[in-house]
Amino acid sequence: MDFEQIISTIGVKPYYQDEWVVIYHADCRDILSLTPDKSIDLVPTSPPYDDLRLYGGQPFCFDGIPNLVFRVLLSGGVCVWIVSDQVKDGSETGSSFRQALSFLDNGFNLHDTMIYAKDGYRFPESVRYLQQFEYMFVFSKGSPKVFNPIQQKHKNNYVISKYMTQRQRDGSLVGKVYSSSHDFQLGNIWFYDVGYMKSSKQDFVFEHPAIFPEALIEDHIISWSNPNDIILDPFLGSGTTAYCAKKLNRRCIGIEIEEKYCEISAKRCCQSVMTLGI
Repeated sequence: MDFEQIISTIGVKPYYQDEWVVIYHADCRDILSLTPDKSIDLVPTSPPYDDLRLYGGQPFCFDGIPNLVFRVLLSGGVCVWIVSDQVKDGSETGSSFRQALSFLDNGFNLHDTMIYAKDGYRFPESVRYLQQFEYMFVFSKGSPKVFNPIQQKHKNNYVISKYMTQRQRDGSLVGKVYSSSHDFQLGNIWFYDVGYMKSSKQDFVFEHPAIFPEALIEDHIISWSNPNDIILDPFLGSGTTAYCAKKLNRRCIGIEIEEKYCEISAKRCCQSVMTLGI
């Protein structure tokens, strides 16, 4: 099913639409319920973290979302769920883990538990270490059909050798030397600069209280999809996913319940973007 057919089947007037992006001002559960089965390649998103931010006073209800996402994903499709916990009454809520388990209960595989590490952090607390990371749960519907690994580039043109081992069930080690003069595949901890004019170079985007770096979402889009694939973000926020999907020659359906964030997203997506040609 192509992009236009999906939009036609949903049958709801978009807040914004162009050749590559459509944005709905709605509760994501309503639009997901209308989205055809097995029509989406990738769902990268970051839902509200408990009630850490007000987001215009719009409520967040997690109930039913994993099942709806599972239904609309193609076999081999991936959902990247970027989430963290609020500290409440002196303790972390643990919502991120409860949500992850709910995805597993709804048929997903937990393909990878990745970490999004930041160069900055919120105001330090006196009773715990500085909070510098968020979870990136990579859920898959079966085995991922696409994996385009991000490579760590060498600064100089020289051979790097690593001795890699794996412990067997009987306790023995199996290992080999891996040498390469090329780039190495990244690990599953990704580091990004965050903050004003770092996460994005568009100043109006920071009217949203919690944007994530464009580089982060670009890396996930490249990793788990191919050009012309269809991406859906049920918590579009400031429009990072839609903007980067368009930039990377993917089509995107974005859903956002708060109208002022739809406005930011539409403004972002209607601007010309230079394709990376990936």
